[in-house]
Amino acid sequence: MADLITGGGFRFDTRYTELPSVFYRLGEPEPAPRPELTIVNVSLARELGLRLEELSPDAQAALFSGRSLAEGSKPFSQAYAGHQFGGFTVLGDGRAHVLGEHLTPDGRRVDIQLKGSGRTPFSRGGDGKATLGPMLREYIISEAMVGLGVPTTRSLAVVRTGERVMREEPLPGAVLTRVASSHLRVGTFQLAAALGEPEPLRALLTYAIERHDPDLADAACPALALWDAVAKRQAALIASWMRIGFVHGVMNTDNMTISGETIDYGPCAFIDRYAASRVFSSIDRGGRYAFGNQPRIAQWNLARLAEALLPLIDADEGRAVEKAQERLERFQGWMGEAWTDMMRDKLGLPGRQEDDLALATSLLELMEEASADYTDTFRALSGATPLPSALEGTSGWAAWRERWDARCGRAPGDVPPPEARDRMRRANPAVIPRNHLVEEALEAAVSSNDLGPLDRLLDALRSPYEERPELAPLQAPPPDSFASYRTFCGT
Repeated sequence: MADLITGGGFRFDTRYTELPSVFYRLGEPEPAPRPELTIVNVSLARELGLRLEELSPDAQAALFSGRSLAEGSKPFSQAYAGHQFGGFTVLGDGRAHVLGEHLTPDGRRVDIQLKGSGRTPFSRGGDGKATLGPMLREYIISEAMVGLGVPTTRSLAVVRTGERVMREEPLPGAVLTRVASSHLRVGTFQLAAALGEPEPLRALLTYAIERHDPDLADAACPALALWDAVAKRQAALIASWMRIGFVHGVMNTDNMTISGETIDYGPCAFIDRYAASRVFSSIDRGGRYAFGNQPRIAQWNLARLAEALLPLIDADEGRAVEKAQERLERFQGWMGEAWTDMMRDKLGLPGRQEDDLALATSLLELMEEASADYTDTFRALSGATPLPSALEGTSGWAAWRERWDARCGRAPGDVPPPEARDRMRRANPAVIPRNHLVEEALEAAVSSNDLGPLDRLLDALRSPYEERPELAPLQAPPPDSFASYRTFCGT
């Protein structure tokens, strides 16, 4: 049994383990042999009301590796199902342990989870471990998302375990501490539905509403009301991803949260040269989760959630299907509206007009023809930087520019006025975690234990919409060697 650590400000009040036991398995993390702190998110710890200064670095390393447990923690691993690249399977946390639900000073309830903390009943033959590079990747990208204004799970700490983990080669082991509004997924409801019994599904629905949408408890149909809330959050989330050029890379139903937070940063990446079909994940050979497919896959995943909820939508299966189908059609409108509003912000368009979607789509087509950098193009349109020469050289650029100027009510060729310019610069980041910068930071950290590049990148990403001359090296597009960049799940 793990040692107990008192102090640190943890306030665990876990309700998830009051659900039927099919949703979890109790069990402690595997003790790390020689845990050592790599990075701790001090500002997040303060937000959570934690007092880590009460704990020595060794005690923090033991806590965030699972070697020791905070008072009140009763670890468990969650069970869920999921469609992985379209194929249904029963899953669970194969290398993660939820330490508990922590109550923050402002009354929020958050999961604190260790990732890479050893085997669980759901490991399916895996070692349950994680390596340092992928855990630091999640730390970088999830914290970048905070600065970029995208809903996300958070990273509290990364700890080296003091062991080597075998992948293609021996790599340094590590554990990430993840903080989430919850780890409820579409796949959690799929598991409940697969059981074929109404009570576990009903209990899960009640828990989800109490956790995330307590105002829906008295809705005429709580299941449909929850689906609506989840769908609207997902529409906003996917629009946020596409605003900054983010490609999740593995949008399986077990990676779509009920809370609307981004989760699982395994094979994610950011597009540079724009192409709607851009794929980075080495296992996405058919382009299922390509950049431009993300809205469609979100709807597909939400259809699976609706299927899982059918027994609670209506006792008559036919009526339940009709109601669910009607909701799915609504999602197309919600997603389309969220995407078009997002593009209006990126282009600084005043008000709303019917042809705004066509205007934005035409620009993206020109960008794809010119292989223009996604981030640089939109930042340039705000007047912050020069426009990519390849885009100016396309045959349709001058005509599009005239349409854009006319839509904004200004003379041809005029720069956006201050109000529009400020709006555009709030929507279009100057700095993103470009793939080559992330890889450089990870290489330095893993091979040389040099956190300097990682710290500099994180510092820039805390205020990614500001133009700072010293950040120019972080704004440059990637070298040509990254044209065929690939990402991996890290498992």
